[in-house]
Amino acid sequence: MATFVLDNASVTLNSVNLSDHVQSVTLDITADEIVTTSMGDTFVSRTGGLKDGSLNIEFQQDFAASEVDVTLFPLLGTTTAFIVKADAGSTSTTNPAYTGSVLVSSHAPLANGVGELATMSVTFPTSGTITRATS
Repeated sequence: MATFVLDNASVTLNSVNLSDHVQSVTLDITADEIVTTSMGDTFVSRTGGLKDGSLNIEFQQDFAASEVDVTLFPLLGTTTAFIVKADAGSTSTTNPAYTGSVLVSSHAPLANGVGELATMSVTFPTSGTITRATS
């Protein structure tokens, strides 16, 4: 199994590549846990239910044109497309692209103290299917 250092992730929101402002990114995909245990069973049995997800990004804040704040603020309360890859290179079997939509449900453009790097943390719930592409 190959190992690598995550140092060139690609994050695109609403067709705007914001990768150069991303400090960290987490795409968390889950499935509901449905208990299917019935009378007479001696262990709990389960099956997967509906899938869900969230996209968590820590940005270095920027108010310039085509950057973080001006891209995200107008999207508040709407859904928008995202693409996340471990590397900014071409999509491939070793660099899959995860795509879908997120609900921009909050916006906190300033949340830092004096002398700190201006950052913006977002957690957006996914909306609909998330796909994994290798080509």
